[in-house]
Amino acid sequence: MPQLTSRRDLSGAAAAHAPRMSNDENRSNGPAGPNTSVITKVKPKTKRPNLYRVLILNDDYTPMEFVVHVLEKFFQKDVEAATKIMLHVHHHGIGECGVFTYEIAETKVTQVMDFARKHQHPLQCVMEKK
Repeated sequence: MPQLTSRRDLSGAAAAHAPRMSNDENRSNGPAGPNTSVITKVKPKTKRPNLYRVLILNDDYTPMEFVVHVLEKFFQKDVEAATKIMLHVHHHGIGECGVFTYEIAETKVTQVMDFARKHQHPLQCVMEKK
């Protein structure tokens, strides 16, 4: 019967051919024994930001041409799209200019309101969570 020796007792090539017991590699046998750890990489789950609709409200004083100009200037709409939104606002009392993240929507609302005040129009622009 062959004599079993510890893998630490053998050197070089002899250690590579020595018989192993089933859990030899998973044991921690002091400073020379193999220590294994499992490192798991946790992938962070990113959540899509909430979106907000920017809306223009109808009033009886702001000229239609001004609303079209606002839609072109702040929402990059062409004349046809801006006119369509303006008519929707005129007939339904409210119209959507675009959908943005919170910070962008807030900035657009502020820009439109400041621009309207500067030109002495009572145009109202608001945002709501989508």
